[in-house]
Parts: sequence; structure tokens; C-alpha cells
Amino acid sequence: MKAFIVDRYSKNQPLRAGDVPEPELRPDEVLIQVHAAAVNLIDVKVRNGEFKLILPYRTPFILGHDVAGVVARVGPRVSQFKVGDAVYARPRDLRIGTFAEFVAASEDTVALKPRNISMEEAASIPLVGLTAWQALVERAQLRKGQKVFIQAGSGGVGTFAIQLAKHLGATVATTTSTGNVALVKGLGADVVVDYKKEAFEAQLRDYDVVLNSQDEKTLKKSLGVLKPGGHLISISGPPDPQFAEDSKAPWFVAQVMRALSFSVRRLAQRLKVHYSFLFMKGSGSQLKQIAQLIESGAIRPVVDKVFPFEATNEALAYVESGRAKGKVVIKIR
Repeated sequence: MKAFIVDRYSKNQPLRAGDVPEPELRPDEVLIQVHAAAVNLIDVKVRNGEFKLILPYRTPFILGHDVAGVVARVGPRVSQFKVGDAVYARPRDLRIGTFAEFVAASEDTVALKPRNISMEEAASIPLVGLTAWQALVERAQLRKGQKVFIQAGSGGVGTFAIQLAKHLGATVATTTSTGNVALVKGLGADVVVDYKKEAFEAQLRDYDVVLNSQDEKTLKKSLGVLKPGGHLISISGPPDPQFAEDSKAPWFVAQVMRALSFSVRRLAQRLKVHYSFLFMKGSGSQLKQIAQLIESGAIRPVVDKVFPFEATNEALAYVESGRAKGKVVIKIR
């Protein structure tokens, strides 16, 4: 099968287009014929080697974290899916590889594709949808009447998280550039801070939840917009001791994580707020609930550009540029 491969960790080396064997199917996995795969910033960071401590992929490996396609084969222990089902998924860490004609995914990470959207739109959902769900529903337990600040509202996670937060009944604030103000307002944002003209820390006060996706400088400013007892959930780091424990990180890696997050955790303690790091996990059951929201019209995919499979490196470069509004997708079949 054709695939795009990381031969060695590098910021400058493009992925190699090559022919590789189809993935071996484990008993609890489905083999998905890939129709579309989304590109995420984590793909860039994994290629660059920024996650080697957390995700020690052995090169060469196939990149790609999001998939929509059709079930081509099922393992003997699979009971929920059959050949021909249209599905979408975010495969487990260390089993990624959606920039290919086929990918294997554990049954418990797969769900039936929402019926009212295309394969390209479905591929745009899993990683950002699960990230927003696990941050706002699971971790923050966001509820009606609360206030949430979602950074970078026009990005992949932001466009989904704004819609999910509004569905949950929250008041939503976000940041974006001048050209994207109408986009985020159209998604439901109540308060929009144009970061080119204003400082969000001067505009926002007494928020219950912050979803942080930016650098540590922005994170520390964001802690100050929370009310006492509020919760900042960061998807961009730094990892905290609880994440090290949950991921069963080796002792030395856990110590590195503790050191990286020390100043942030100390500031949060001083401000009487909570800080936690979230590293999203694949979940078919959550994707099933997300599919219901999409089919009901509560959430719509936001796709910026669709690239052909042969332009996978160009799609990665576009995501890395930070110019994307919503998601970038590769059409494979």
C-alpha cells in the first residue's frame, strides 16, 4: 500500500512517499480502507521529535492520527463492526498511521461515521472532537451557566470546542485574529478578543474553565482570568505529575515532567486555581456520542482545505504555518 513515512525525526526532512505492507491485524482490530485523513499539529510535533519522551516511535513509521473510511477486514474478536461499515477513528498512540491506504485500529477506538457528513468532514473530527470532549465534558465537567475561555477559536480544537461548550450551555470567550472574528461568532462564541488589538488578560475575568492550547507565557496569563477554584486544562503542555503517573512514565521521565510544570503549578496554587495537562486518548464510545451531536446539527465540522494524497507534505506545511481555519484534510480515496 502507499503511505507517507517518517524515516528519521527532523524539522526539515519531508515525509517519504513509499510502498509498505498493509498493517498486520490484531484480533481486536478492524482494518480501515482510508478515504480521508486529517492533519494535526501533533503530526508536525511527532515528525519533529518533540514527543519522543512520551511517544517513542521507532523509525521508520507512518504518520497520521485521524481517519475516516470503510471497514475492509475485521479481527476474530471484533463484534461491533462488519466489512463495508463507514467509520471514523483516532487510532491508539503507537498504532497511528492514517497517512496510508489502510490503517488498523482497535475496535474500541472506532465509531460509525456520522451519516450527514462527507468522509473528508468526518476525518476532520476525531482528534479535535475527542480533545474537546475529554477536556470540557470529562475533565472540567462544564455545565450550563459556567464561563469558559477557549483559546485560538479559529483553530481545529477551537472551532469544535466552541460548539461543544455552547451545546453544554456555557458562556464562551475566545481569541482570534481580525479576519476570523465572524467565523468564531458564527460558531457561538459570546466574547471574542481580537488578539491583534487587545490583551485577553485585560478583558476576561472570573472564568470557571480555560482550555489552553498555546505557549507557557499565554498559559500563565490565562491562569489569571480564572475565578478561585477555577480549572485550566492545557493540551499543549507542560505535562504534570498526574499525567506521568497515568501514563506510567519511567521514573526519570516523570521527574522531567515534574520539573517542566513546576512553575505553572506553583503559580496556579498561589492563585487558588487548578492546573492539569490533557493528552487525548482514542475512544469509540465518545466518538459515537459526538456523531449524535453532528447528526442532530448541534456541531458542524469546519474544514479549511482538502489536499490530494500526493500533497501530504504540503498539507503538513500548511498546518505548521498556523494559517488554517478549522481543519486540514488529505483525501486518500
